[in-house]
Amino acid sequence: MNSLAEKAVIYYSQTHNFNCAEATIKAANDIYSLNLSKETFRTMAAFGGGMGVGSVCGALTGALAVLGVMFVNDKAHENLKTKEMANEFFNKFVDKLGTDNCTKLKEIYRDDITKCDVVVRYSNEILEEMILDHKNNDQGKKL
Repeated sequence: MNSLAEKAVIYYSQTHNFNCAEATIKAANDIYSLNLSKETFRTMAAFGGGMGVGSVCGALTGALAVLGVMFVNDKAHENLKTKEMANEFFNKFVDKLGTDNCTKLKEIYRDDITKCDVVVRYSNEILEEMILDHKNNDQGKKL
């Protein structure tokens, strides 16, 4: 069985060619049986490439979307843990990769062959670790 990071890199690869945000949510859907709709996947389209303008990394925003899907029952304000988890993920991402900015991440990690595989992998490794750490939290949805 593939890890979340491996599955996300497969979706991100040139074979499947999803952007980093789409690859992240599609991989989580497969690994955690989230039963997400095609419409949900389409919501991630504009987040790749740092929201299309080189801003916040799509792998990061995709991961935050996964945390919302998995740990919010109805509204974010009903689960204070979600904000803490988003903050935790963001900080771990920046600690590991040095920045949240897509343009800067591309300067450091992107190459013409694998594109941003390293960023997608690291982001999803952090996400998987956090999900495992939090999956039994009474405030979150049970996996």
